[in-house]
Amino acid sequence: MKLFIISMKILVTGGAGFIGSHLVDKLIAKNHRVVIVDNLAAGKKEFLNKKAKFYKLDIVNPGLNKIFKKEKPEIVFHLAAQKSVPYSLKYPLEDASINVLGSVNVIENSLSAKVKKLIFTSTGGAIYGQTKLIPSPESTPENPDSPYGLNKLTVDKYLKNYYSRVKNLNYVSLRLANVYGPRQDPAGEAGVVAIFINNLLKNKQCFINGSGQQTRDFVYVGDVVDSCIKSINKGQGIYNIGTSQETSINQLYQMISKLIADQKARHRKAIPGEVFRSVLKSNKAKRELSWESKIDLKSGIKRTTKYFQEL
Repeated sequence: MKLFIISMKILVTGGAGFIGSHLVDKLIAKNHRVVIVDNLAAGKKEFLNKKAKFYKLDIVNPGLNKIFKKEKPEIVFHLAAQKSVPYSLKYPLEDASINVLGSVNVIENSLSAKVKKLIFTSTGGAIYGQTKLIPSPESTPENPDSPYGLNKLTVDKYLKNYYSRVKNLNYVSLRLANVYGPRQDPAGEAGVVAIFINNLLKNKQCFINGSGQQTRDFVYVGDVVDSCIKSINKGQGIYNIGTSQETSINQLYQMISKLIADQKARHRKAIPGEVFRSVLKSNKAKRELSWESKIDLKSGIKRTTKYFQEL
């Protein structure tokens, strides 16, 4: 289903976060009226766009329905989440509460508000798990081995099997690769690019989990935002959003350390449940969303480094 509307009321959950704040900026630049719902647990006040209307609220809060009734959004971007795989391994109950119950709360309210489309940011690697299909297309058997991956998959299933088929909700789920770029939190457990850059700039020791031979598909935040924007007017269902380029953590570290400081990283224990190889095939997004990644890893790292240098 294609939607051709010039200016819309758009609600973004997690709009003060890393990806969400970039998305809000782009939506406002395109003259959309934006409403942000964020509890600021991970999001930051300084990332809030002043032209957006902001509600400080948790997505699991029943009071979310009042915001939907008042604002009547036409499009909903659902980005608010517990985003760390290691955190989900330690606190699976909290992860399920936020990533499943919170998401169902957002979807139910979107349905009640009769939104034209809901766009959900899911995950690729954590859902496909340990797989020999590299790069992994959307048809890859889903084999998550972390609560985070299981819960993101659960929401995908809610959207595909129930809300779309039974309730006729128009949706897109974007299964993201490893997103990096400006505004990423270097203090959290997620975001190895930001962690390496920040530590090297501050002359702190960098650590690599396990052998460092584990691989990831690193996609620049600007490219991810572009996929979100394109999903407003195009697409239905699940799409991988990645570069199809496989980079090991050792290669990534060498790339960053050459740019900032020639310092050796230390290796420590591997994280249980961590996927060893994760690369996404995004041909479906190219075909149906007219999307493909444009920023290569070296260029993206330079942009991200510049951002942290200027802080």
